[in-house]
Parts: sequence; structure tokens; C-alpha cells
Amino acid sequence: MATPRKHIEEIRKEKFSIGEEKLNPLTEDLHQAVKNLSLELYTKSVHFVMELIQNAEDNEYADGVDPSLEFVITSRDITGTGAPATLLVFNNEKGFSRKNIESICSIGRSTKKGNRKRGYIGEKGIGFKSVFLITDRPYIFSNGYQIRFSKEPCPHCNLGYIVPEWVEENPTLSDIQQIYGSSSALPTTTLILPLKPNEVHPVKQQLSSMHPEVLLFLSKIKQLSVREDNEDPRLNTVSAISISSEIDLVARKNIDAQSYTLHLCAKESGDRDKNCSYYMWKQKFPVRQEFREERRMEVDEWVITLAFPYGERLHRGTSSPGVYAFLPTRMFTNLPFIIQADFLLQSSRENIVLDSKWNQGILNCVPVAFLKAFITLVKTVGDAPVSSLPPYFRFLPVQNTPYDELNVVRESIKALLIEEDIVPTKSHKRTFFHKPREVGRLLPAFWSILRKASDQRVSLGNISSHGRYVLCDSFDKEEYDHILNFLGVEPVNDEWYAKCIQSSDIVAGVSEDVYLELLLFVSDKWRRTFHCTNIKNIPLIKYVDFDESVSFCSLSAMQIGEKKIFLSRLSCHITWLIDWNKEFISTASLLFMPEITQQSLQSCSKKEELVKWFAEELKVDAVSVYEYAVRLNHSLGNERKPVVAYAHFLYHSLCNKYISAYLVVDLCSKMPLVNNYGHVNRQRRGLIVPANESKWAGLTDSNLWIEEGYVELGEDYIKPGRYAGKVTKKKQLLEFLKDHAAASDVPYISAPNACIPTVSSTLTKQNAFLLLDWIHHLKYEKVQIPEKFLKSIANGNWLKVYLNGSSGSSRPPSQSFILTSSCGNILQSGSNFVDIPLVDMSYYGEKINDYKEELKVLGVMFEYAEACKFIGNRLMSLASSTILTKYSVLSILNFIKFLRDRYLSPEEFISSIKKGQWLKTSHGYRSPVGSVLFNQGWRIASKISDIPFIDQELYGEEILHFREELELLGVVVSFRTNYQLMIDHLKPPSCLLASLTSDAILLLLKIMNISNSSDKIVEALSGTRCLKTNNVYKFPHECLLFHKEWGCLLQVFSGLPLIDHNFYGDNIFLYRNELKKIGVVVDYEKAAKVFARYFKQYASSTSITKENVASFLLCCRKLKGTPFEFPEDLKSCIQEEKWLRNRRGDYRSPRECILFSPDWESISPISHLPFIDDSENYYGKNIHEYKKELKSMGVVVEFKDGVKFVASNLCLPQKPSSISPENALALLECMQILLQAKDYSFPDAFRKKVSQPWLKTYAGYRPPSKCLLFDSKFDSFLKKTDGPFIDEEFYGSKITTYRKELSAIGVIVEVEQGCPLIASHLDFHNELSTFVRVYKYLNAFKWKPDCEADKRIWIPNGNQNGEWASPDQCVINDKDRLFGLQLTVLETYFEHDLLVFFSYAFGVKSRPSIEDYCKLWKVWESSKNILSHAQCCKFWGYIAKSWNSKTEEVLHEALVKLPVNSGSDEILLLNKSDVFLADDLLVKDLFEQSSHHPLFVWYPQPSLPALPRTTLLEIYRKIGVRTISESVQKEEVPLEIVLGQQVIPRDRLIGKPLLKLILGFLADPAFKMEAERRHEAVQGLLNLTIVETTEPINVSYNLPLSSGEVLNVRASRKIRWDKEKSTFFTQKMDRSRGQKSVIEFATYFSEVISAGVLWENTDHIPALSELIKLAFVLDFDEEAVEFYMKSKNLRIFVEDEEFLGESGGTFSVGMFAVGSDQAAARVSRRVTARDGTWHHRGGSRMHVAGARRRVAGARWRVVARAAASAGPEA
Repeated sequence: MATPRKHIEEIRKEKFSIGEEKLNPLTEDLHQAVKNLSLELYTKSVHFVMELIQNAEDNEYADGVDPSLEFVITSRDITGTGAPATLLVFNNEKGFSRKNIESICSIGRSTKKGNRKRGYIGEKGIGFKSVFLITDRPYIFSNGYQIRFSKEPCPHCNLGYIVPEWVEENPTLSDIQQIYGSSSALPTTTLILPLKPNEVHPVKQQLSSMHPEVLLFLSKIKQLSVREDNEDPRLNTVSAISISSEIDLVARKNIDAQSYTLHLCAKESGDRDKNCSYYMWKQKFPVRQEFREERRMEVDEWVITLAFPYGERLHRGTSSPGVYAFLPTRMFTNLPFIIQADFLLQSSRENIVLDSKWNQGILNCVPVAFLKAFITLVKTVGDAPVSSLPPYFRFLPVQNTPYDELNVVRESIKALLIEEDIVPTKSHKRTFFHKPREVGRLLPAFWSILRKASDQRVSLGNISSHGRYVLCDSFDKEEYDHILNFLGVEPVNDEWYAKCIQSSDIVAGVSEDVYLELLLFVSDKWRRTFHCTNIKNIPLIKYVDFDESVSFCSLSAMQIGEKKIFLSRLSCHITWLIDWNKEFISTASLLFMPEITQQSLQSCSKKEELVKWFAEELKVDAVSVYEYAVRLNHSLGNERKPVVAYAHFLYHSLCNKYISAYLVVDLCSKMPLVNNYGHVNRQRRGLIVPANESKWAGLTDSNLWIEEGYVELGEDYIKPGRYAGKVTKKKQLLEFLKDHAAASDVPYISAPNACIPTVSSTLTKQNAFLLLDWIHHLKYEKVQIPEKFLKSIANGNWLKVYLNGSSGSSRPPSQSFILTSSCGNILQSGSNFVDIPLVDMSYYGEKINDYKEELKVLGVMFEYAEACKFIGNRLMSLASSTILTKYSVLSILNFIKFLRDRYLSPEEFISSIKKGQWLKTSHGYRSPVGSVLFNQGWRIASKISDIPFIDQELYGEEILHFREELELLGVVVSFRTNYQLMIDHLKPPSCLLASLTSDAILLLLKIMNISNSSDKIVEALSGTRCLKTNNVYKFPHECLLFHKEWGCLLQVFSGLPLIDHNFYGDNIFLYRNELKKIGVVVDYEKAAKVFARYFKQYASSTSITKENVASFLLCCRKLKGTPFEFPEDLKSCIQEEKWLRNRRGDYRSPRECILFSPDWESISPISHLPFIDDSENYYGKNIHEYKKELKSMGVVVEFKDGVKFVASNLCLPQKPSSISPENALALLECMQILLQAKDYSFPDAFRKKVSQPWLKTYAGYRPPSKCLLFDSKFDSFLKKTDGPFIDEEFYGSKITTYRKELSAIGVIVEVEQGCPLIASHLDFHNELSTFVRVYKYLNAFKWKPDCEADKRIWIPNGNQNGEWASPDQCVINDKDRLFGLQLTVLETYFEHDLLVFFSYAFGVKSRPSIEDYCKLWKVWESSKNILSHAQCCKFWGYIAKSWNSKTEEVLHEALVKLPVNSGSDEILLLNKSDVFLADDLLVKDLFEQSSHHPLFVWYPQPSLPALPRTTLLEIYRKIGVRTISESVQKEEVPLEIVLGQQVIPRDRLIGKPLLKLILGFLADPAFKMEAERRHEAVQGLLNLTIVETTEPINVSYNLPLSSGEVLNVRASRKIRWDKEKSTFFTQKMDRSRGQKSVIEFATYFSEVISAGVLWENTDHIPALSELIKLAFVLDFDEEAVEFYMKSKNLRIFVEDEEFLGESGGTFSVGMFAVGSDQAAARVSRRVTARDGTWHHRGGSRMHVAGARRRVAGARWRVVARAAASAGPEA
């Protein structure tokens, strides 16, 4: 072999032609390729560090070497290149081989390609060449090679980067050794990289920030260091670091997963070591077919590692990455754990490719890996306290990540976690785990209560027994809220607290402080939730009961008022209130909390909150003595004693200053009292003293105030009393009531609302003044005097008066006067028909004048005016009973004149009589007010109004002399402006009509003009046909008043009702407003509405003539520019009514008409448009003169405005060929104009019309939706003849300008939208080139067929022919070459790009599916029964790769036959029911030795990496292949009685160690088996008789086949347990055969014992059997068995020890002797003389089929794993 130097010379000569005359022509291309790859691969120039670490991880290392990597940067220029700094990289790998050197001198020839399975982590294929980003000349020293490369092209071959040069010096090995250090040997490989000047700082920065976790997922490199070496250490700027990793403990390892603890240590210069431990979980997952990618096609399983850091992660001032692809990425995930897997990376290596299906498949597996890792971590902490578990839950991904894909992973983890038993709960004995939704949290306040109650040794019971497991208190903290919320651990419901409180002794057992804390807890949640729970029914509130004991009351009872409990507001009042409450407790039922509770409450920090809750929710109020008195008042019943005691309570509370005086007054006013009848009275208006103590009794013989609600006090309030230990003396209480309860007497008592009998007759002078004193006091107190009381005095005949010139008469005060003597005489003289009663001053004297105000109150009159009024009232009283005569009326008028003549005011007299009905008028007797004294001024008014004139015939002309007096009385004596009087007496409309001449109308209008209240006139005229129009009378609202400025509008039609102003004269126009009031239309706006109404009537009957139209258009022109614009409703009427005639003879609204012009010539042949009829027979050409007017009405006069009619009136001919290009372009022009409007869309009718075939394409006439518009974009892919493109040659190039319009009617104009139409046109082609063009076009725009008809693929058969194939019958490639006859393989016909298209567009399978493989297998089943080894390996290899639940289901149903070993190279296919899995190798050997049938499934030997034996066997099992153990029918061969049988002591086989082992096994919590059941299970062993025999104990195995044949073999089993006879048979063991005999006996013995004990728990038989087997081998040594049990965490409990103790005698020799005789007797009785065999009934089989299958299944899993490593001979 050539030396390294010779090898380099060979490469330079042979590969790069150095030294040859002719250069390699590809050198420049290679140079540029390498340069581009190096510069564009990474976004940062310093990513070379990751590449070098990756290369070091992929290197090979010698055994016993701890792989390490060292970076040393120095300012020494050891290469002589002038570099400011040099980076040296040391790696202790095996070193470069010849193949490595040749690879590094090439492009794309990495030695690692295709070796992903071997653990290589390199990705990009550039590796070492990345160093050119920081250096122009890298050096390699390794295994004798000393070479360098140059970025610049070699002068000999014009190629850079990959041409090696041998290095003699600069540097030498000694130069390198000096930098590395002379104390250690140089590592095998050294890279020397002289740095570019501009790269020194970035490289140092990258080295200084080397992440300490870089080694976390590297399997080889265990040490990495960075340091700087300068002659002057002070010049060092790189932060040195040394990182090492060490695996401490392998906690779990099995076929799928491995867990261990890894320690990272990082030491930086000048700093102490930093350490972090990581719990590592590594798990394998099979790569599913749908996630495979080309770059990983050789990888069959994902290996996912999760790292959980204990404590703070190592970092160097930067964020720590969360995703690794062996080396860290720059993905900071915000997750509390790290994900490592073989991710596909972006070119920058900063992030993984998130949209890669390979990476998605990995991320899909992360939740499962996390779940298993977390469960293992949490549940394998041994005996660690439960308080140590919560920190592990910080690994849960509670927070969102910045990446949506990782958020999906997070949600999946959450979904898995919430279904697992992972949350630790509260327990006194051990840690239990439950699902998050089964666990509840407690409020912190309640935890505090529970802890304090526990400290006070109060019984709490089992708090997890109330329907929800309770989260352990060490976890139930605020710091874990985010974790518990993430898991969905919710608080316990409110009923839980009720159950907990109710089931414990917490209320009565805790101290007062804790008791109040409990109440505070309840109060805090009461209003929100607790009020709806059972807490309200729990006795929680303490109170002092009737017998002074402490009792409890429920909250609900307090809420409904069943108990009323109080607190004392002040502590000094507690004793006072409780003592007095004894007097009332039987009646009032008011209770108080115990004093100790109240005192604790006073010192409670949250007293206010608790008291507020008591008051608002429980009606427990804190009361003062006053407040207690108020409530006590409300609670007192009708018992006499408590009511009197209450008055004493108030009296003494006042004396002790517990209640203030003014509050006592308030209480006394409301308290119940006992009246003089001994009854309790609550409702009263006042109190009066008892009668024998009063003054009021002297005025009346009865209590006049009873009806008023006044209570006369009983004598109980005078007597002395003693209550609550307090004494009240005689009359003290009555004085108290006088002072504070207002008990009063006459004259200071209020007046009763009753008549006083004594005023019905004349009172004595003394009584009269007494009555006036009483009224004086009432007035002084400003008390309202009751009406009945006052009226009885005012109307009583008790006041003495002077009448008719004499004294001695009595009159009521209301009819009496006290006047001055002169005034009285005048009135007496002037009025000869009324006498005035004056108070007798001679009787009462001057003292009567002191009571002037009191007499006024009683009605006594003192004024002249009152006397006049009295006279008038007397007269009116007379008039009410009889008619006043003429003389009487004239006398009244004379009296008024008399008073006026003497300058006395007649006002009061007049006011008293003016409203009386005593004056006769034309309306009968009326009051003077409103009556009229007739004169000539009323002549005209009398014709329209019915006025009440005074009857002058009765009164004569004499009445005219009293004109002024009548006017004072209210009579109207002159016409003047009394229009209102005329209005008030206006005649009814029925009588009015005959009077309404023109003058009458004008008079009424004048009255309306002058008067402010003309409604009556308006009402009368409005309802009468009173206005003349066109010789016809009409209602006012039917009439219009002509207007000279806009009256032309009213003259368009002759039928409008105009008021006849010739009849009324021009004055009618002066009353425009009055006419408007009665309904006449006088305003332009309303007139326009009337015109609009007539216009509609004429238009609806098509009665608008061409003359009407001409007149109307002329009027429009006149009104234009004036203030009289048409109102909107008239405009709307004109625009909407159909009144314009079109050429087709029908009438349309203006907006539906078009005024023809030449612009419409091109479009009119293909549309029926509504042109106005401008023929001479109708409107004529003159209609065009009103173009502006017609346009304002909505008529279309411009082409662009009328194109909308084209959309609705389009009429395409039946023959599309008759549509000229001009017609089509005109239609498109109309569409262009329409589409310029915002948000316009064509009507459905138009779309339907244009959807018919009318566009000419290269494929004929087609509807727009089946056409395409060809342009340059289409030209890039297709020809015009490849689809139905519009014929530009026919329409001209202008057709392309209507791109938007064509698109709007369905023509496809965008290249990306034409795929469906182009695809549907494929049937018209037959050339391969055309199909290739179309398929490439469809591929470019990711087209997929949307109907079944399009789901077909054209398969060429030559260039001009082909056939269609269904995608279901196609496949992209057939790697195994198995499906040539079943499927069409597309890679045979089309290039790669189209294969991708067929895959995503048509759903063509990339490779045959599981269904295809099943169909292939069915073909093999039906065509041949022999397969080759290669066929089977390919078939089942695919099945193993694609295995999932769906595959299992498909295979289970589809496969009828399965492969079996035939003993030769050929493989047979046999019925699945006749093929078995060899889970029992002993049974397998039996059948293979004795049967010629191949029975057992085929698998490759030796096992293949792509098809592991265990995987294939598991597949067989899942698709229905039975195990041999569950398929055979085992029968016990009957035992024969021979002389060698004998009964042996039981404890020779079944001793105490065996029983302890079994009891310990059964005591495992997984069984949930109570002691009694355990003892029952073992009792069967204690009752056994042991029989030993020398003859074999055989069993028979029968295996039925589908053909009906039954294969039979026999085998010896050594042991049999006849449970029916409680006999245990054992074959004598031959120990001379060695250990095989022992293990064989131990095996059968343990299986029989386990099956007999666990016949109800067959799943656990294998586990118990293994325990017993080992104990048997140990000869059941008691100490050995005890140690063995402890190692397995098995133990027995006290009750088990007692059971064994009670049964202990049976293990002794003496008892065995007795027992053996009895057993021998039982055995002898079972021997039958006739045939000497043992009897067996129907239970000869050991187990039922179901039990056998479960046991066999468990055994099969063990055997299957063993078979995986046992080799072919297994």
C-alpha cells in the first residue's frame, strides 16, 4: 500500500491531471459548483462549528477511548500565511483512511451516504468544506497525512477547494504540539484553520457562546472544550469552556424504550463548575408509510429522545434551544423539556422544516413518548414522600409555543395526560394516582382550616370519600395553578365541602378561632355558590338555648326565620340583653350567640366581613339595647305580662343609660300597651290617662277618642313591679309614660273626630268659654281639627244671638255674625227680604272678643262682605225652591244699585248670586253669566248662532234701565267682538247648510281669522259640502285653490276640483290659511300630491292622451328653475307609473323607456328594447324636443345609460352562426359599460341567455362556460388547438380587449383556472405529445379532478394510440417488482415530474397499498400453494413496515391462507385455522416429532433487519393465528392404582414458606383482595392430601384441524391436583437425572399450584408460577423465600400471620400422623374394585377455554421475546 504522501501524489496526477499536458475540461465547472455550495448553504459564516462537531460525532473511535473534541484558537501564525489568528481543532478519532481522503477531494462523494441507520447524523454532504467560509487554506494532519487545500484555483489544474497539497512545514507537528501542550500526546486528527481577518471576531464570538448542552444528544463525544492560547494570556478574548457528559443510571430498558440520567458539567474560566442533570427518555417508533421522505427512505424507525432538566438548564447568556437534531437548532420552543430526533433541517440548520411530512411524523410520536416518560418518572420514585412529586409536573407543556406545529404536540400531550392516572391525591397511608378529571382541588382557606383542625386532633374522616379524590396538599398550591389548569384539575364542587363538614367533627370540635375561620370560609363563598348547596342544612351557627346550653342551628333554618339569633353590638351589653331576654324568650323566640363566641368575634381581624354576612344572609344582626328593644317590640305577642314587662325594660334601660331619652320616646310610641279592659293594644293614635285620673271626664260621660285609636291605659301601669331583678315603684311607670309615651288629658288632648252631644243646645257661658279654650289650644298646637268635631260645634245651636230685634235665640256659629253696629243697620235697611243673626254681646260680654280667631274657626262671620254673601246665599236658597218673580229680579237689581249708590262694594253679593239659574232667557232659566241682552248688532250673528237672549217680553223695557248692573252680573250687553260667543253657540252643521251663502262663508272665515279658538267652525265646515267647485258643492278637503304661479299643473287634466272664485269673489284668496284649516288644498306640495293621485288614476287606465303628455311636458318646462320643483312623491309617481307608449304598443314608466338614437343600431338586432313611440301617429318627432325633461323623468337618452336594458331584453337567435362579429362585440361593449358600476352582477335571466352556445371557438360554437381566451400565459404551456379557445381569427384581435367581460359570463381567461376545461377536452386528442403538454399544464397549477369521469389516466400505446386507465389500477413505482400483472406502473411511461402530478392529482399510490398486497396474496392463494423465500420476505417485509390498526383489520379479514415451513426451500400456504404460533416450545416439539403435517408459521431464518422475527410473529397473532397452547385440547389421562402409590406428609411439598409466598402475592394491592378471600384461596392447599406415585402422570394433547382430522400426542406432567377430591398427585422425582429433573418438576409443580389458587384470576397465573418455581429450586428455604419476597415488594400482614398461626398445627409431625391415616382411608375409598382406576367427572380439563387463552397469551408474549434472541434452533 502506498504511503500517505504517495497517495496524495496519485490523486493529484490521476484525478486532477497535474503534471499532464491536457487539463480536465470540467475543472472550472467543479470549482464554481463547490464555491456556490459553500457560500449559499448557511446564512451565517460561522456555522462551520456545528459541521465540525457533527463530523466528529460521525467519526469512528477506538475501543476504550472517550471521544473528545477540542477547539483552540491562537494568535500565533504557525502556517506562515499571515493570518491574524489560527483555529486548531483536535479530535481523538481513529483518523483519516484512504477512502476518507479521496472523498474529501471530491464533490458529493461522502463516505456517510446511505448510512443513516448506522447512527451518522451528517445531513448536507458538505462537512469539512464549510471551513472555506472562514479560511482560504485549511490544513489536515491525520494518520500520517499532512495536507492542505486552497480556495484559489490551483495553477496546475485551475481548480480550487478540493486539490490536496502536501505540507512539509509551516506548520510542523512540533508547532502543533507546542500549542496543544507538551504534557499530552496529540490526538489523531488535527485541523489547522488560519482565519480570514474579517472572520476572527465572528469565530471568537461563536466559540465564546458555545452552548453547554451541545453534548446532550451526542452518543459518542463525551468531552468538548474551547480555549484560547496566546503567549500573553492577558490578550485572551475567548471565553473558555470545558463540557463533559456522563450517563449515571439506566433506570429502564426494554425493546421500545430506555430511560437514564445524564449529567452535564460545564466549567468556564474563572468560574466554578456548573452542573445539570437530565432525565432522558429514548423511545423507538416505526416509520409509517405516509410520512416517508426520499432523504430518509432507508430509515425504518424513529428514535425520539426527550430530556427533562432537573433544575436550571446550563446556558451561556443565551436562550436554550428546545429542539435538537443531534445538535441544537435555534428553535426556542418555550417547552420545559427538550425534543431530540432525526429531523430534516433547513439549509441554515437553524430550524427544522416544519412542513415536512417526515418531521410531522416525528412530532406525532412525541406525545406518546412524553406520556410514557412522564408516567415512568412520576410513578417510580419509590418511597419518596408525595411532597416530592409536584416539581416533576413542571415538565408539563403548560405554555403555548411560538410554533403552531408544536402547539399541536402540546395539545396532544394534554389529551393523553388527562386520560392517565397521574395526579397524586391525599392519603394517610400511601400515594395514589388518579386521572385529572377525577381529582379535585380545595380552596386554600379550607386547607388552612383542615390543617388547624388536624393539629387540634379533630376527627376529619376520609376526605377523599365524598365523591372526588382530593389533590394532595403539597400540590394544591397557587404556584402550581398553571399546571393544574392545564391538566383540567378543577376545584371540588361546592357540595363536597358540605359533605366534608357534615361528616367530620370540625364544627363542634375546633376552637372558637378556627370556628370563626370556618364561618368566614363559608361566608366568602356563600352568595356565589354555597347558598345552593347542602351547607345550608348543616347545623353551623351556635346559640344559647332556653336552658342556657349551647346548641347549633342550620343556615337554612335561620334564613326562613325558624331561628332568630342576635349578637350584641357592644360587649358591655351582652349580660344585660341575655338577662332581660329570659323574660321574653318564651314569647319572642329571640336568641343570642354564646358569650365566648361573641368575645372571639370581637377580636377577629375580619369581624366586619363576618358580621355583614351574618346580617345580610343569615339575618343574624349585631344589636344594641335599642335595636334589641325594636326587634323585641315586633316579636311580642298578645300576652299581658310580657307587654307590661317590656315597658319596665324600657324604663330601666333608660335609667341605666343603655338607651337615650329620645330613642325611648320613639320606642314608647310603637310599643304595645294594655288598655283599661286588660287587652293588648298595638294600633293607637295616642294615649289618655285612666278616667279616674282625668279632666276630660267632666266634659263627656264617654271616651270620645275610641274611634280615633286612642287607648285608655289600664291600672297595670300604676302598680309596682319586679322584672329581670329590677324593681319599679308605684306610679313610677305611669309618670314614665306621661313623659315619654304622651299619655295626656283635656284640654291638652287632641280633638276627637266625633260629635260633642252638649253643643246641640245652648251652652252655659262657662261651657262655651271652655269649648273655646279647647279650640284655642288645638290652634296653638297647630293640630288639624277633625272635621266631624269642628262641624258639630260650628253647626250646633249653642251660640246665643240677637234676631228680629230681640235676644234669646240660639244659632250655630256658622250662621252668626259679629258686625259693627253701623254696618249692620245699613244691611238691615237695604235688604228688606233677609234678617241677619248677630251674636248677643250683652250676654257674653267683652270677653267674647278674646276668642275672635276661635269663633272664626267655628264659622262666626265678622265682615261686611260675608254679610252680603249671606244675603245672596239666602236668596239663592229661595230661588232653588221657587222661581223668582219679575219683582224679585228687579229688587235684586235695585239692591245692587242701592249698594253702588252708597259706595259699598256689591262684589260679594254679586258673586253669591251670579251663578244661580234665576234669569229667564231664550234658552230658559240661566245664570246671568253668558246671557245676552239683545240689540241690532246681533242680527247677523243670530242667523248662524243660537244665542241665549234675555226674555224682554217677561221683564219689559224696565230691564234695560239696569244695563250696568246686568253687565256686573255677567250679562253680555253689546255685540262688539264677542266672536267666541257666536262660536260657542254655533248652529249644528245640519242647520247651518241652509245659511251658507257666499257672505256666510266669508263671515265664518273672518271669524276664524280673528278668533283663537276656531276649532268648532273648522269641525262644522270640514264635515259639510259647503264649497262650490265647477258648479258642484264639495267637501273642503276635496277642493283645490288656484295659484297663478303653478296653476298650470292643475290644468293638465280637466277633472281637478278647483274652488269657483267667480262665485266667492277675489276676497276668497284673502283667507288662504283659513281654507287650509278646513282642508282645502292651497299649498303646492299638497296640490302636487293631488295631481299625482289623478296622474296615477289616468295612467292606470291608460287615459293619458298625447295632448296630456304635451301639456304636462310644457308645464314641466315652465316650472323648471322656479321654486316649485316636483316633490319626491310626484317624481316617483311620474318615474314609476306606466304612461309612456313605446314602439311595441304597450305603456311603460319613463325609467323603462329609451329615446332612440343611432348608437343603438348594432345591438338592436339581438335585443328587444323599449324605444318611445316617436311615430307620426303618436308622439311624433316633436317628442325629441323634450329630451331634457324626459331625461329628468328617468327616460334613457344616452347609450351608456341604456345598456342595462340589454341585460334584461337580450334575445339571441337560435342559430349562433347568424350572430355577426359586430353583434357579439356590441354585446360585449354593453357588458363592459355595465361592469364599470361598483358591485354590479348580471341578472340570472341574462346569464341563462348567454349560457347557450353562441361563442365561436376552434372547437365550434360553445357556451361561455365551455370557452377559454388564449393569451401569452396559455402559450407557455399549450397550443390553441389543445382546448376550446375563442376563435380570434373570426372576431379579430379586439375580442381580447373584453377579457373582464368574458370572464364575467364564464369564459375562462386566467391560465390557472383553465385546468378543468382543458382536462375535459382530453377525449378529443390522441397524440402523446398533446397529452404530455396538457398533463404538464395541469401539473403546473396543481389541478385535481373533481368528478369521477375525470379520474382516469391516458396510457400511451405508441405515439398515436393509447387507452384510459383508472387511477385505482395504477401505481407510481413497484419497488419489489411483484405487481407487474396486477397494476399499471406509471414510471414506465412518464417522466418524474408527471409521476408526482399523478400522485397528488389522481391519488395514484406511490407504491402498492395494503389492499393491493392483499389482492396479490389472494391471487397467490388461488393460483399456487408454493411461494419462494424472496416473495414471502418482500410481502411480509412490507406488511411489517406498514403495520397499524387498519392493516391489522384488513389482513385479518382478507388472508385465508398463511405460509408455513415445509422443511425445504419452498414455502407452503395453508388454511389459517391450521397454522399455529409456537408459544409453547414443549408442545411444539411434541407435534413436530410425531406429526408429518407442517403446523407452524414461517418466518425468515436468520431474522432479517427489515423483518424481525418478533415483529412477524406478533403480526400473525393479531391477524388471527392461534397459539398452539390455546388451540390444543389438553386432557388428563386417568391414573391407575398401583402399589407404588403412597400418601406423604403435606408439608413435604406445601409448607409454610410456600403459603407465605402465595399470601404475599395475593396481598398485592392490584388484586384488591381482602384477607378473608386470601385465606379462602390458600385454605384449599391446607386441605389437600398428597399422593406420591412412581407411574407417569400423563396428559393428552388433541389438535383438531379444519379438515376434521385430530392430531394427538401425549406428554408427562409430573403433577396433578384433583380439586374435586382435594387430592394432590405427584410423580416421584428422580434427582439422579440432575438439574433438568429438578427444574422440570419445579415448573409443573408451580404451574399446577398457581392455576389451582388463581382459578378466578387467570391473568396472574404466570407471575405466581415464576415465583413458586424459584422458591422450589431454593427448596423453599424460609430465609431465602423471605428475602425473595422482599425483593419483589411482597409481604404478608398481621391477619395473614394469625391465619398461618391458627393453621400452624397442621405443619407439625404429630398432627401429620393423624392426618395421614385419615387421608389414606379417603384414598382407599376412592379405589374401584372393578377397574382399579381413579374416578373423574366432567371437570377433567384443567381450565376452561377462555382461561387457557388468557394464560397462553401471557406466556406467548414471554416466549415470543425469548424466541427473538434464541436463534434458529429455538
